Amino acid sequence: MNILILGSGGREHALAWAVKQNPKCDRLIVAPGNAGIAAIAECADLNPEDSTAVVAFASDNAIDFVIIGPEAPLAAGVADDLRAAGFLTFGPSKEAARLEASKGFTKEICDIAGAPTAGYARFDDAEAAKDYIRTQGAPIVVKADGLAAGKGVIVAMDLDTALNAIDDMFGGSFGGAGAEVVIEEFMTGEEASYFVLCDGTSALPIGTAQDHKRVGDGDTGPNTGGMGAYSPAPVLTDDIAQKTMDQIVYPTIKAMADRGTPYQGVLYVGLMIENGQPRLVEYNVRFGDPECQVLMMRLGAQAFDLLLATAEGRLDQVKANWANDHAITVVMASNGYPNAYEKGTVIKGLDSLADDSFNMCFHAGTAEKDGQIIATGGRVLNVTARGDTLQEARDRAYAMVKNVDWPNGFYRTDIGWRAL
Repeated sequence: MNILILGSGGREHALAWAVKQNPKCDRLIVAPGNAGIAAIAECADLNPEDSTAVVAFASDNAIDFVIIGPEAPLAAGVADDLRAAGFLTFGPSKEAARLEASKGFTKEICDIAGAPTAGYARFDDAEAAKDYIRTQGAPIVVKADGLAAGKGVIVAMDLDTALNAIDDMFGGSFGGAGAEVVIEEFMTGEEASYFVLCDGTSALPIGTAQDHKRVGDGDTGPNTGGMGAYSPAPVLTDDIAQKTMDQIVYPTIKAMADRGTPYQGVLYVGLMIENGQPRLVEYNVRFGDPECQVLMMRLGAQAFDLLLATAEGRLDQVKANWANDHAITVVMASNGYPNAYEKGTVIKGLDSLADDSFNMCFHAGTAEKDGQIIATGGRVLNVTARGDTLQEARDRAYAMVKNVDWPNGFYRTDIGWRAL
């Protein structure tokens, strides 16, 4: 099959790495890709959010299957246009992608489905939102309604932080994403991520993970897109996973189908777990980044078969076969991230890293210039390893990290600490 993956980050590198191993893959193109992806697939200079260009490219290159990585093309309706043009596509429709594109929409679906989640209120007026916050008190959570590249959620431990978040969001700091806000109760417990494939009617769990959002060791400092992750998540026991399916996932899939917008793709279920009870924090309509990297390391070539079954509506005929192992990824980021950082710095030592089914360095924000690999983003590399235990995987990953020669980068030294 000729396969097109849309995206350019570490998530897409991990997807490409898994797909490439499957014998059904004859030709693999990633658009736009990055320097690491270019080593295993063709890269195409294509804007993933430009439906017209994507459909034309798929037609010109006789693409059999399209896998959409990031949320922005899904929210823009690229999956709809590809399907309308006759292309088999993995990823939800624009209307179904509102589960991530609108926090308020997600809350409506939770209400319909009876899914346990935080209490909330929605506002499109700053002063009304501030009055509500003063009444509720802190800690409290303020969320931009729309897509904000994973940064539109402020967990405010005091009133000033919450009120300032309202000013920032309505002031345009998050663009159109902040035109409406959702204010939620502060939930306590342990966070974990549960990943489920859905084909509109059936659902198949494919793994658990925990990520580290804050920039500094000990989960300190500002939130980021994610500084590392590991799989499986010990807190997500079989009992809690079943509760998640019964109380959250299945009712959501039914609610989406009942309203004429069946969900097809991966459903990333962000959970808060306390006293054995899961509550929904948020839905994402794509694989997490960097959680995808650890999931793909553990799934390998079968990942492609599962994604294909999802797109073809036959999830009830397949299952995920897990090795009894662990995976961990350590994010290497540009100095200064998540604030201002320098682009174009040179990264050396990557050629010395192991590259096999147990050790992999996924590129997230890189390019090749004059024969050298340079950093082009905030999160730049995802150094990933598998092991029989989480400690073994962690030791392998950090041994690889130490071989990367990049004075302009940094990383957390404690990924996996909660489980270990």
